Amino acid sequence: MRKLCSLLVLISLSAFAQRPMTGLQIGREIPAELDEFYRKGLAFLALSQTEQGNWTENYGQQPGVVGFALLAFLASGEDPNYGPYRDVIRKGAGYILSQQNEQTGYIGNSMYNHGFATLALAELYGHLQEPDVGVALQKAVDLILESQEQNPLGGWRYTPISKDADTTVSGAQMVALYAAKNAGLHIPDKAFEQGTKYYSSMTASDGGVGYSGGSQSGNTVRTAISSLVFSLYDDYESETSRKNFKFIRQSRDRNDANYPFYQFYYLSQALFQGDMKEWQLWNKKMIRVFDATQADDGSWNGPRGTTFSTATALLAMALNYRLMPIYER
Repeated sequence: MRKLCSLLVLISLSAFAQRPMTGLQIGREIPAELDEFYRKGLAFLALSQTEQGNWTENYGQQPGVVGFALLAFLASGEDPNYGPYRDVIRKGAGYILSQQNEQTGYIGNSMYNHGFATLALAELYGHLQEPDVGVALQKAVDLILESQEQNPLGGWRYTPISKDADTTVSGAQMVALYAAKNAGLHIPDKAFEQGTKYYSSMTASDGGVGYSGGSQSGNTVRTAISSLVFSLYDDYESETSRKNFKFIRQSRDRNDANYPFYQFYYLSQALFQGDMKEWQLWNKKMIRVFDATQADDGSWNGPRGTTFSTATALLAMALNYRLMPIYER
């Protein structure tokens, strides 16, 4: 049985009770329980943010995780120019910018961080329309493209100069490039062609996607990433795309004990992009799961801490709002 909410949570929910848009305002019926736990989750993230714009726990200090948190706000209609979370979003954006190397454009200390932080900048760009964000986004995108160009596999690994690749790091870069394209930046078609070709090479006969090296037995998370990449490329009919989607449809209930919220994040997007009926079934289940597992302070906790887990849990459900360009079909 859940404990009674603490005074802090009650205050937080009162302070951040109003959002710029509700399900009714955006012309879409949003389940009441989702609207409630999403609101509590945002309140938790807002209250636990530092003055520097990041979060105190280890993973919360990484610019990629800060990017996830900012995306959770933007995905539900929050805006950096007005509303109760204006300062939260702007502080987070400032932190990501502070972590970028001005010369190389590299954000953080791994391509994981770089990809997710670039995704956040791409989604912020349309809201802020400020020169520093645009310049930072272009530099970040240029680094992704340059890194792929010198990679013989057409993918990405942990550093910009890696000569090998893996399907999880590559997914972060591919989605960031799609978001940047949506934001108006020029992304060569070659980048998407090489990226999808890499995922095809990593897909086994059963449709599962391997991690690194040659094709191998896949898991749900990696295959969901590949399925999403093909869908964003508007490829639903190729052999790889169909095999990927069949695999995740059959394996979606196999929970990943090591990366549960990472799985929720990617699987929700892949199912949404691939088949609305499949996503609707999944969405109903996830709403029940997240509603039952949210802590009294509004957070979710997992192997990567509360900031990462809360942000990705919210993003898995943010497809109900469909307010970010990357979440459109």
